[in-house]
Amino acid sequence: MMKLESTLPERPGFLFVVPAFNLFALLLVFFLLGPSFASQSGVAVELPVSRFQLERQADVTVVTVTAGEPPAFWVEREPVTLAQLSERLDARRGSETVLLRVDKGVAVETQREVAEVALQKGLKVYLLGQPAEGGEKSKETP
Repeated sequence: MMKLESTLPERPGFLFVVPAFNLFALLLVFFLLGPSFASQSGVAVELPVSRFQLERQADVTVVTVTAGEPPAFWVEREPVTLAQLSERLDARRGSETVLLRVDKGVAVETQREVAEVALQKGLKVYLLGQPAEGGEKSKETP
């Protein structure tokens, strides 16, 4: 019987490089896409200070009102008019909760109008705010 031998030297280092590259690629994808999974949908606004915090809600509709004359209305990231808001909430009938994000400069009457549209649809409405600086935080659960 003939014994075959390789004349090339063994290089096992290559076997360790491929899994390390896969791990590096996975970490890169996690750091690039990770914040998009955790961020809240909607348009960026400056929220008023609030002492209360809600637990994370599943399957919610985010309605954002930005300051300006006239104020702009957004459902998730789509701009709508106040007249279209009712139709958009009907289209998202699967969610039972509306998170209302209102910019600091928006009049209370405008906040009330938007909340009433959602309440007339039988949805729960939560007005969001930013945490108070250095103050004691309360937790309110629905």
